[in-house]
Amino acid sequence: MQEQHVTFPSQDLTLEGLYAPPASAAAPRGAVVCHPHPQYGGSMYNNVVDAVLEALWQRGFATLRFNFRGVGESEGSYGGGDGEAQDAVAAVNYLRAQPKMQSAPIVLVGYSFGAAAAWRAAPEAGALDALVLIAAPLQMINARSAPPARRLLLIGGSQDSFCPASGLKALCARMGEAAACRVIDGADHFFAGYEEDVTRALSNLLESSPI
Repeated sequence: MQEQHVTFPSQDLTLEGLYAPPASAAAPRGAVVCHPHPQYGGSMYNNVVDAVLEALWQRGFATLRFNFRGVGESEGSYGGGDGEAQDAVAAVNYLRAQPKMQSAPIVLVGYSFGAAAAWRAAPEAGALDALVLIAAPLQMINARSAPPARRLLLIGGSQDSFCPASGLKALCARMGEAAACRVIDGADHFFAGYEEDVTRALSNLLESSPI
């Protein structure tokens, strides 16, 4: 998929991203993808981000991956989670403003720290057709309230100490019928060697939860 380098505002900062327009003018759909922790080398150039994009492109989504504040060419510095949640909201707003995307279904995806940022962003991101959390650090998520999205899709690894499979399944159960979960056997938090499994799991979840 051909991606275009773009910039967009988040509060008083300018962030960079890579935007892939919708594959078809008929019934376009879009997704924003949030990367892992900036203070541990996380950026939009990440193996799990790439695996997520592959699943989305296979299903014809327009996509926007971006660097949080202070990462790459994005202005600012680490925002302690709150700033990054605002960046995710700004990315969703930018995607919605693109040609053909104003009324399109939107999915917000986050991996690791990006999943926590996406969870925080969801209440301010407008109507989301799905919130996808991959290897969500469960201690950073308030599971007492359901996010404002039509569907909650969860992916984790069976060997992930930051997102234990038992806790992920419990979160899925608490969210009720709107939630679905996939656990990738053998994968840890970083999914090294399991990228194709991430792509397959997300593609299957999107197929079973039409968006």
